[in-house]
Amino acid sequence: MSSPASRPSTDWQQAHLWPIRVYYEDTDAGGVVFYANYLKFMERARTEWLRTLKINQQHLSLTQGVMFVVSQLDMQYKLPARLDDALSVETVVTQVGRASMTFAQRVMRHTATLALGDIRVGCVDICSFKPTALPADVRTQVSLLTKR
Repeated sequence: MSSPASRPSTDWQQAHLWPIRVYYEDTDAGGVVFYANYLKFMERARTEWLRTLKINQQHLSLTQGVMFVVSQLDMQYKLPARLDDALSVETVVTQVGRASMTFAQRVMRHTATLALGDIRVGCVDICSFKPTALPADVRTQVSLLTKR
């Protein structure tokens, strides 16, 4: 996986946008967003992106016995976010494999990029945690979106 700084340019015009506000609980003793919370912001944005595709992760788990897990990530932090900042998380699918999807995500404050991430999410069997193929309906929905 190429690092966020060195990857080919991402077409952010097709990105799913998810707004978030920085709360006190998101900050560290220095008053800035604790680095691990950017991962939480990105996780929530990916979940909301799936919801826009009418993909419910709990339903997939119960009916098809699969779930998504982060298998690899590469993060770059550029600028701090602070209490009460209005941010947006932008999400773009950059690759769809047999059993995984790779996302480019960035956290923005207005036009400033605060954090960049490449996150690979694998589809696994809920009992064995072994990789398994993406469900056909998920693959179809994601493939339609990535071809726009």
